[in-house]
Amino acid sequence: MSFAQNMTFELWNGFMKRRGELSFKISEDLFSLQIYPPLFFQYFDPNSEFEKWAAVEVENFDEVPADMHTLILESGLYAVFIYKGLPDNASDTFRYILGEWMSKSGFALDDRPHFEILGEKYKHDSSDSEEEIWIPLKAKE
Repeated sequence: MSFAQNMTFELWNGFMKRRGELSFKISEDLFSLQIYPPLFFQYFDPNSEFEKWAAVEVENFDEVPADMHTLILESGLYAVFIYKGLPDNASDTFRYILGEWMSKSGFALDDRPHFEILGEKYKHDSSDSEEEIWIPLKAKE
């Protein structure tokens, strides 16, 4: 998908209808994961496509339902931020993280997946909602 052609609702709607098919879940946490092409944010274009996943963490891949895929996250350094508020208002937080915070951090953005953990404090469409934002980092070159 792209930011201009955002299909997040459709992705999550389809996933939530089928998440009961997933056995060996480690928790009830949900993961909203994005895989961006290299230099995606350096040359940002809202029409540029990226890969988005709706996921849960499982113990193993022994019973993967039809039309679902597996992904193993590569380990590495992440900055973790807590976002509180409505999902529709999160764009300002991401702009801050990827702009001002990143430029002052001493780190560079890594080409690993970005993700949000929607845990027990996540409340869909509520201003009281809370989620973790995980941004992949590497040492500046």
